[in-house]
Amino acid sequence: MKKNFDMPCAMTVAGSDSGAGAGIQADLLSFAANGVYGCTAIAALTAQNPDGVFAIFASPSEMLAAQMKAVAEFYRPKAAKTGMLFNAEIVECAAEFFKAHGEIALVADPVMVATSGARLLEDDAADAVENKLFPVAKLITPNLDEAAILLKTDKISDIEFAAKKLRDKFGVSVLLKGGHMAGDDLLDCLALADGGFEAMKSKRIRGVDTHGSGCTLSAAIAANLAKGFDLKSACAAAREYLCAGMKKPVGAGGRKFINHFPESK
Repeated sequence: MKKNFDMPCAMTVAGSDSGAGAGIQADLLSFAANGVYGCTAIAALTAQNPDGVFAIFASPSEMLAAQMKAVAEFYRPKAAKTGMLFNAEIVECAAEFFKAHGEIALVADPVMVATSGARLLEDDAADAVENKLFPVAKLITPNLDEAAILLKTDKISDIEFAAKKLRDKFGVSVLLKGGHMAGDDLLDCLALADGGFEAMKSKRIRGVDTHGSGCTLSAAIAANLAKGFDLKSACAAAREYLCAGMKKPVGAGGRKFINHFPESK
């Protein structure tokens, strides 16, 4: 009998980061570090570095659909993540694909605003994210700023309540990331669609540029789902991976960044 030597496959549908710290590039590094074969469907090109996003060129939806179809037909990914989708047409294209491919476990990172403050999602795309993309996702991974937008509030004061409220509003499991909290004691909250809940504590790691942290985390979760982890275990392992990458950073451009291969350092 022929031995199956294929690696599990995961796909990222996101924007390309010319600085390589976030987006498609960070996703591929995270996939490789977590033991899965990574494929891509590029939703947009960006001219950016950790200090800002200077230009965005969105892929035509026909091209995005062709990329996802080509990947799915040959590699048959078991999981995927979405990142920056930019406009409503692209969001709807991705949502239609994942609706037709329910066998692919989708982690939807609702990338709306860059850390630098640049808008990464057009205003008319927010409704498409909420009404088209979230319903076909297994997990959504907003940060506190994105959660405030989704809950239509100025500020999240109770992260545990907000995670449960997002879960109830959208009917999907939610990992609400607390990295934008004040102070050194951080909290990520996992509110599962089946009613389960877990608050995961950590300490802030100072001195490291967090550009690409959300992409890295969601990609690692998708990688773990592709390997057969349950959702809770996939999130826990991904958080450990991200923390390890921040504790052993790499230097570039005079700054310290997330190391996507912390075990090799």
